[in-house]
Order: sequence, then C-alpha cells, then structure tokens
Amino acid sequence: MTSQLFALGIGASQPSRLARFWSGLLGWELADDLPDGAALLPSDDTGFRLRFRPTAEPKVGQNRMHFDLTSTSLEDQQQTVARALALGGRHIDVGQRPDEGHVVLADPEGNEFCVIEPGNKFLADCGFIGALACDGTQKVGYFWSEALGWPLVWDQDQETAIRSPHGGPKITWGGPPLMPKTGRNRLHFDLAPPAHGDQQAEVDRLLSLGATRIDTGQCEAGWVAMADPDGNEFCVLTPR
Repeated sequence: MTSQLFALGIGASQPSRLARFWSGLLGWELADDLPDGAALLPSDDTGFRLRFRPTAEPKVGQNRMHFDLTSTSLEDQQQTVARALALGGRHIDVGQRPDEGHVVLADPEGNEFCVIEPGNKFLADCGFIGALACDGTQKVGYFWSEALGWPLVWDQDQETAIRSPHGGPKITWGGPPLMPKTGRNRLHFDLAPPAHGDQQAEVDRLLSLGATRIDTGQCEAGWVAMADPDGNEFCVLTPR
C-alpha cells in the first residue's frame, strides 16, 4: 500500500479569503476542519482537497506548481476567465506568447493558474481541473509515481506525467531547466499513509525512494516534513 494524496496545501496570508476565491471558481464546498485556516472538498473526481494555511512569508517568484483548468469551448473558456476576474483574480504575464491559446491568471494572492483552450488533446479526458502542472525533473516524476502508486501516463523528452488509476487531474513535470527555488514552496502535497498504517514505515519507504527529512514548520503537530528529490517540501500525516 502507498500513501494517498490527501490534500494540496496552500500557504496564504488570508486563508479564508483565498478559499472563498477557489470555492467560487471550482464550485467546491468549504469544510470546517481547520481551526486557523480553511479547506475545500472536491465535488468531482479530483480525489484530493485544498487546504489553506496561514503564512507570514510573502510570495517570491513564480510557484513551482499551478492548476491547468480545462474548457469545453471558447465561450466556456471566456466564462471561466470572467468568473475568476469577478472573484478577485487578475491577468498576468509569465512569458506566454500571443499565439498561445491558454489564458494565464493569478488568484488574489498571486498564485498562477491557466485556463486552457478547448481541444487540448492531452487533457481531453480530464475534468475541470485538467492538471496540476509542476516545474520538475524526470527523476521527480518517477519518484511521485512510486510514492503515490500512480502510473506514468507521459514520459518523453524528460517530461513526465502521472495520474491516479481512479481518474482526476494529471500531475505533470516539465523537465529542465528548472526555475530557481526561492524559499519554501507556497504549494505542497499533504500525504496520508495507508489506512491504519505505520507513519514511520511510510516515511522510511519514501526515504528509500529518494526523499529527505527536513524541518520547515509547514506541517502540523505529529506530521513529518519531507522533501522530494527536487527539494519540494511535502508532509506525511499521522495515520487516521
């Protein structure tokens, strides 16, 4: 048995406000399971929740991961963009070319995301959240495939992608060159060990795959902070 991707943790200066933005954009419900933050429960096959936790650290540089949201038509794409802007998002420039069909936006705290044009074949069988697109090496794609037990659905030219056997978004890594890492990642994975499993045994397994133990202060009490082979922080929860 392998860990499950329980949540995508997102650091925020105003967790409740940011949660309301993403709730409105995704149509997910707010959950009351964080005393000092907020969480959203998926209403589709995404398979993991979003957990917004307070942080005093300012956002520096571009995030190493972002959502790619899909569209069924140009009108649908425009409606998603308009909804994001009405909720407090904004257009940003990350170097995209004028001829590219996707729209690059940022949420109220500057976290980047894309609204992909209709007809994208790579995301054709995915839901509204088509992918969690990450900056990362081929090695880290292999690591997360083993860590989560998700098969590789793309492995070409040092670009990799994995997807849960149950469907949901793909997680992709674009290969080198990597963006410089500026402090702790604002977005990180929260992993749940197998049901009734041993947290230390799962930590040891992840270490054997190439992870390292770290101390970042991002994890809750009893959780274990780790980093993947590219240095991206993640947390291993206590068994539930």
